[in-house]
Amino acid sequence: MPTTSHDARLTYHDFVLLPDDGRRHEIIGGEHYVTPSPNLSHQELVLRLALALGHHVEDRPDRGRLFVAPLDVVFSFHDIVEPDLIFVARDQLDILTERNIQGSPALVVEILSRSTRKRDQGIKRRLYERCGVREYWVVDSETASVTISRRHPDGSFRTLSLLTASERDTLRTPLLPGWSLALARLFR
Repeated sequence: MPTTSHDARLTYHDFVLLPDDGRRHEIIGGEHYVTPSPNLSHQELVLRLALALGHHVEDRPDRGRLFVAPLDVVFSFHDIVEPDLIFVARDQLDILTERNIQGSPALVVEILSRSTRKRDQGIKRRLYERCGVREYWVVDSETASVTISRRHPDGSFRTLSLLTASERDTLRTPLLPGWSLALARLFR
Protein backbone atom coordinates (compact mmCIF):
# COMPACT_ATOMS: atom_id res chain seq x y z
CA MET A 1 0.00 0.00 0.00
CA PRO A 2 1.54 3.35 -1.04
CA THR A 3 2.17 5.97 1.57
CA THR A 4 1.72 9.64 0.98
CA SER A 5 4.38 11.99 2.08
CA HIS A 6 3.40 15.31 3.55
CA ASP A 7 5.82 18.21 3.76
CA ALA A 8 5.18 19.71 7.20
CA ARG A 9 7.45 22.71 6.58
CA LEU A 10 5.75 26.07 6.82
CA THR A 11 5.41 28.13 3.65
CA TYR A 12 4.81 31.71 2.61
CA HIS A 13 1.07 30.97 2.70
CA ASP A 14 1.40 30.08 6.40
CA PHE A 15 3.57 33.14 6.98
CA VAL A 16 0.95 35.64 5.81
CA LEU A 17 -1.51 34.12 8.31
CA LEU A 18 0.78 34.75 11.31
CA PRO A 19 -0.48 37.40 13.76
CA ASP A 20 0.61 41.01 13.55
CA ASP A 21 1.50 41.06 17.24
CA GLY A 22 4.55 43.35 17.40
CA ARG A 23 6.99 40.44 17.38
CA ARG A 24 9.23 39.46 14.49
CA HIS A 25 8.05 36.31 12.75
CA GLU A 26 10.33 34.56 10.27
CA ILE A 27 10.29 31.23 8.48
CA ILE A 28 13.66 29.67 7.70
CA GLY A 29 13.79 26.27 6.08
CA GLY A 30 10.08 25.95 6.77
CA GLU A 31 10.55 26.44 10.53
CA HIS A 32 8.86 29.28 12.40
CA TYR A 33 11.01 31.63 14.51
CA VAL A 34 9.59 34.34 16.74
CA THR A 35 11.60 37.15 18.29
CA PRO A 36 10.32 39.71 20.80
CA SER A 37 10.36 43.34 19.80
CA PRO A 38 13.88 44.81 19.96
CA ASN A 39 15.31 46.71 22.92
CA LEU A 40 16.37 50.38 22.96
CA SER A 41 20.06 49.71 22.26
CA HIS A 42 19.14 47.63 19.21
CA GLN A 43 16.85 50.35 17.88
CA GLU A 44 19.44 53.08 18.41
CA LEU A 45 21.98 51.11 16.37
CA VAL A 46 19.44 50.49 13.61
CA LEU A 47 18.61 54.19 13.53
CA ARG A 48 22.24 55.37 13.45
CA LEU A 49 23.14 52.95 10.69
CA ALA A 50 19.97 53.70 8.72
CA LEU A 51 20.60 57.43 8.93
CA ALA A 52 24.23 57.10 7.84
CA LEU A 53 23.39 54.79 4.94
CA GLY A 54 20.15 56.58 4.15
CA HIS A 55 21.71 60.01 3.67
CA HIS A 56 24.25 58.51 1.27
CA VAL A 57 21.63 56.59 -0.73
CA GLU A 58 19.22 59.54 -0.77
CA ASP A 59 21.91 61.73 -2.35
CA ARG A 60 22.69 58.98 -4.89
CA PRO A 61 19.32 57.37 -5.78
CA ASP A 62 20.86 55.76 -8.85
CA ARG A 63 22.73 53.32 -6.56
CA GLY A 64 19.66 51.56 -5.19
CA ARG A 65 17.20 51.67 -2.30
CA LEU A 66 17.51 51.22 1.45
CA PHE A 67 14.84 49.69 3.69
CA VAL A 68 14.42 49.27 7.44
CA ALA A 69 12.49 46.51 9.24
CA PRO A 70 9.73 45.58 9.29
CA LEU A 71 9.88 44.44 5.67
CA ASP A 72 9.73 40.84 4.50
CA VAL A 73 12.41 39.36 2.29
CA VAL A 74 11.06 36.29 0.52
CA PHE A 75 13.95 34.09 -0.59
CA SER A 76 11.82 31.03 -1.29
CA PHE A 77 8.48 29.46 -0.44
CA HIS A 78 10.04 28.21 2.84
CA ASP A 79 12.41 31.13 3.63
CA ILE A 80 10.97 34.49 4.66
CA VAL A 81 12.99 36.79 6.93
CA GLU A 82 12.88 40.34 8.22
CA PRO A 83 16.42 41.77 8.42
CA ASP A 84 17.06 44.98 10.32
CA LEU A 85 18.38 46.83 7.25
CA ILE A 86 18.25 45.92 3.58
CA PHE A 87 19.94 47.54 0.60
CA VAL A 88 18.73 46.64 -2.89
CA ALA A 89 21.19 47.71 -5.57
CA ARG A 90 20.18 49.41 -8.81
CA ASP A 91 20.75 46.27 -10.89
CA GLN A 92 18.26 44.28 -8.82
CA LEU A 93 15.32 46.66 -8.36
CA ASP A 94 13.09 44.11 -10.09
CA ILE A 95 13.00 42.08 -6.83
CA LEU A 96 10.94 44.85 -5.19
CA THR A 97 7.19 44.37 -5.05
CA GLU A 98 4.54 46.50 -3.39
CA ARG A 99 4.34 44.00 -0.51
CA ASN A 100 7.89 42.75 0.00
CA ILE A 101 11.27 41.93 -1.50
CA GLN A 102 11.31 38.72 -3.53
CA GLY A 103 14.88 37.64 -4.01
CA SER A 104 18.34 38.36 -2.65
CA PRO A 105 19.19 41.94 -1.70
CA ALA A 106 22.72 43.20 -2.21
CA LEU A 107 23.23 43.96 1.50
CA VAL A 108 21.56 42.55 4.59
CA VAL A 109 22.30 43.87 8.10
CA GLU A 110 21.36 42.20 11.37
CA ILE A 111 21.84 43.83 14.78
CA LEU A 112 22.55 41.07 17.29
CA SER A 113 20.50 40.64 20.43
CA ARG A 114 20.62 37.93 23.06
CA SER A 115 17.60 36.19 21.55
CA THR A 116 18.87 36.31 17.93
CA ARG A 117 22.67 36.01 18.28
CA LYS A 118 22.96 32.31 17.48
CA ARG A 119 20.38 32.44 14.67
CA ASP A 120 21.88 35.56 13.03
CA GLN A 121 25.42 34.17 13.10
CA GLY A 122 24.45 30.65 12.04
CA ILE A 123 21.22 29.75 10.28
CA LYS A 124 20.62 33.21 8.80
CA ARG A 125 24.21 33.59 7.60
CA ARG A 126 23.93 30.22 5.84
CA LEU A 127 20.59 31.28 4.32
CA TYR A 128 22.09 34.52 3.01
CA GLU A 129 25.06 32.64 1.62
CA ARG A 130 22.89 30.02 -0.07
CA CYS A 131 20.48 32.58 -1.53
CA GLY A 132 23.05 34.90 -3.10
CA VAL A 133 23.20 37.93 -0.79
CA ARG A 134 26.27 39.92 -1.82
CA GLU A 135 27.19 41.26 1.61
CA TYR A 136 26.09 40.55 5.17
CA TRP A 137 26.88 42.67 8.22
CA VAL A 138 26.43 41.41 11.77
CA VAL A 139 26.46 44.31 14.22
CA ASP A 140 27.30 43.38 17.81
CA SER A 141 26.66 46.02 20.48
CA GLU A 142 28.26 43.88 23.21
CA THR A 143 31.66 43.93 21.50
CA ALA A 144 31.16 47.19 19.56
CA SER A 145 32.03 45.33 16.38
CA VAL A 146 30.76 44.56 12.88
CA THR A 147 31.48 41.27 11.13
CA ILE A 148 31.38 41.51 7.33
CA SER A 149 30.76 38.55 5.04
CA ARG A 150 31.05 39.23 1.32
CA ARG A 151 30.50 37.27 -1.88
CA HIS A 152 33.65 36.99 -3.96
CA PRO A 153 33.91 36.80 -7.76
CA ASP A 154 34.31 33.00 -7.55
CA GLY A 155 30.90 32.81 -5.82
CA SER A 156 32.24 32.00 -2.36
CA PHE A 157 30.79 33.87 0.63
CA ARG A 158 33.56 34.57 3.09
CA THR A 159 33.74 36.31 6.41
CA LEU A 160 36.12 39.00 5.43
CA SER A 161 36.71 41.13 8.44
CA LEU A 162 35.83 41.94 11.99
CA LEU A 163 35.82 45.68 12.54
CA THR A 164 35.84 47.13 16.04
CA ALA A 165 35.28 50.53 17.58
CA SER A 166 38.22 49.94 19.94
CA GLU A 167 40.56 49.66 16.94
CA ARG A 168 39.05 52.84 15.45
CA ASP A 169 37.93 50.90 12.39
CA THR A 170 35.72 52.39 9.70
CA LEU A 171 32.89 50.54 7.99
CA ARG A 172 32.90 50.69 4.16
CA THR A 173 31.38 48.68 1.34
CA PRO A 174 32.07 48.41 -2.38
CA LEU A 175 28.29 48.39 -2.84
CA LEU A 176 28.24 52.09 -1.92
CA PRO A 177 31.47 53.71 -3.11
CA GLY A 178 32.37 56.79 -1.12
CA TRP A 179 30.30 55.82 1.94
CA SER A 180 31.97 55.22 5.29
CA LEU A 181 31.09 55.24 8.97
CA ALA A 182 33.53 55.25 11.87
CA LEU A 183 32.54 52.50 14.31
CA ALA A 184 33.24 54.86 17.21
CA ARG A 185 30.39 56.97 15.87
CA LEU A 186 28.07 53.99 15.41
CA PHE A 187 28.70 52.65 18.93
CA ARG A 188 28.88 56.00 20.77
